[in-house]
Amino acid sequence: MPHSHNHGSGCSDEAVHSDQPLEVGIEYSLFEKIDLDNLECLNEELEGSGKKVFRPYESRLDITQFVKSDCDEELLFNIPFTGNVKLKGIIIIGGNDGTHPKKMRLFKNRPKMTFDDVAAKAEQEFELAPDFRGEIEYSPKVVTFSSVYHLSIHFPTNFGADNTCIQYIGLRGEFSEAHHHGVTICNYEARPNVADHKNNLYDSVNHTIQ
Repeated sequence: MPHSHNHGSGCSDEAVHSDQPLEVGIEYSLFEKIDLDNLECLNEELEGSGKKVFRPYESRLDITQFVKSDCDEELLFNIPFTGNVKLKGIIIIGGNDGTHPKKMRLFKNRPKMTFDDVAAKAEQEFELAPDFRGEIEYSPKVVTFSSVYHLSIHFPTNFGADNTCIQYIGLRGEFSEAHHHGVTICNYEARPNVADHKNNLYDSVNHTIQ
């Protein structure tokens, strides 16, 4: 049976140990709904490596795919989705030797965040425990993260190493397609009365109706 416990002093953020990897693998499929072309990982040592940590749960233990921070221990992910997400669970697999992230901060619907923006109050923060197999799930507040089109994850520190290493980030939740309301554009041509002017004037005026 799965069981839960709290991480951090005075925190009610819940982490769950899962004993059902097959079921978890099916549920952790939100990586398929990420707009990878526009996903950003700031302070990654190798360009594009941050995208590789979002993959099927079954390949979470592939140690050849990881992202490592560059000049210090911070990492910041800007994760756009192709629709709206109700985020229910997050799994973080980090490196050993102190490189595993120690804290995770979640920001909702704030595209293009930079390290200058992370001083703002996060929607939710978690104290992380070292997890090398993807057995701990962190549960975001469902009410807060019920309509997410962009998720930013800030990892400010680790367990003592100069750099942070993340091997896998799993996202669980419900996905719904974004609804785009089209804009109707109508062109109206206003023709002045020729009798009122010495020259024939034709003035086109475009009106946009929303």
